[in-house]
Amino acid sequence: MFTQSDTVQFKLPDWITDYTSGVDCLTDVHERMSFVIGAAKRNVEEKTGGPFAAGIFEIASGKLVSLGVNLVTSQGLSILHAEMVAISLAQKKLASYDLGGEGLPRHEIVTSTEPCAMCFGAIPWSGVSRVVTGARDEDARRIGFDEGPKLADWQGALAERQIEVIHDMNREQARKVLDEYLQNGGKIYNARDSA
Repeated sequence: MFTQSDTVQFKLPDWITDYTSGVDCLTDVHERMSFVIGAAKRNVEEKTGGPFAAGIFEIASGKLVSLGVNLVTSQGLSILHAEMVAISLAQKKLASYDLGGEGLPRHEIVTSTEPCAMCFGAIPWSGVSRVVTGARDEDARRIGFDEGPKLADWQGALAERQIEVIHDMNREQARKVLDEYLQNGGKIYNARDSA
């Protein structure tokens, strides 16, 4: 007889509560990126997942709506990339599958590394108006991650949907987190452990 779980859940690492304590608004987008990269670094140091983090912020006020980190290895679910976690948490918090919905302020996703193919696909349906990235796709691929078959002009594809993209923000800082993960023996996970 067929059976399956009727619930899928994930839990953020305990350190997230302390990390976000006292953080409400980060008015400068560079501060937002440093905050997100700091979360990716902490995720590596705490060994609670991959070297990636993402936050959803209100664009105008800089208010932090959600912070997600990569939980793939710690939770055993391939969809738990930082962007997917951050989007899910923000939508749950705001009780809306559309972060650009009527009556809501404009939101952005700030991500320590450019989105992979899966996360890129989720961005247009999330409702965010802006994407801010740190490290590039090629930086993640360089250490062995499979970022998937993403459009060559992914930024242009988002622009066609009126989603602004700011890239290479604090790129070197973000790359250092990827390098630290590799140097510390972090698992480079891909389907069937191949690139």
